[in-house]
Amino acid sequence: MNPRFLGITELVETPSVAVVVDVMRAYTVAAWAFAQGAEKIVLAESLDDALALKARHPDWVALKDGPPAPGFDAVNSPALLRSLDLGGRTVVQKTTAGTVGALAVKEASLVLCAGFVVAEATARLLRARGCDSVTFVVTGEDGQADEDLACAQYIARRATEAGTDAAEFLRRAAGSRAAAELAEGVREGAHPDDVALCLELDRFPFAMVATLEDSIMVLRPHAVPMLTG
Repeated sequence: MNPRFLGITELVETPSVAVVVDVMRAYTVAAWAFAQGAEKIVLAESLDDALALKARHPDWVALKDGPPAPGFDAVNSPALLRSLDLGGRTVVQKTTAGTVGALAVKEASLVLCAGFVVAEATARLLRARGCDSVTFVVTGEDGQADEDLACAQYIARRATEAGTDAAEFLRRAAGSRAAAELAEGVREGAHPDDVALCLELDRFPFAMVATLEDSIMVLRPHAVPMLTG
């Protein structure tokens, strides 16, 4: 596989296959939402779009980065989300980097959204699809977020070398600026357990595939067998 690792602003053309990585916290949150029963996640273009979708669909669950805000039901925290019953619900998600990255590659033939919690399933799906050229979108810090780059590099390696060990990649993520800011409470709308939850390797046995549905970017879980080896 020929991987490229680009920040959002470095995307000058639509890739064929894109893996959008946001470890802390958008796609850890998305995975938890599916684990809590959500049917699908709508990736909103803006906060206003998220609120408009919520207004049209009052039963949908809207979440955002930062502190709680009127019109939103939840914040972008896996620890805070894990106690919610989302059975059969649609979630509307708007974050600073993760959702922006997915929308930037919405025309790609295959868009996967990922964090460490779905790393193995994502790698196996890339392998199963025989993806030769893959663009990894490193969403945080203008493409410099080490937790996102480490996760992207790990998934790329696992897609071709099943024996790749995660320890060094997880160590880099644990030492990242985002991890420090979450642990120190710098980022609003955070929970003390968020960092640990974002670093749980392969917590969930599914990949997450985003597709355009009636001009809206929709994320859904995609079951991938978790084989040994």
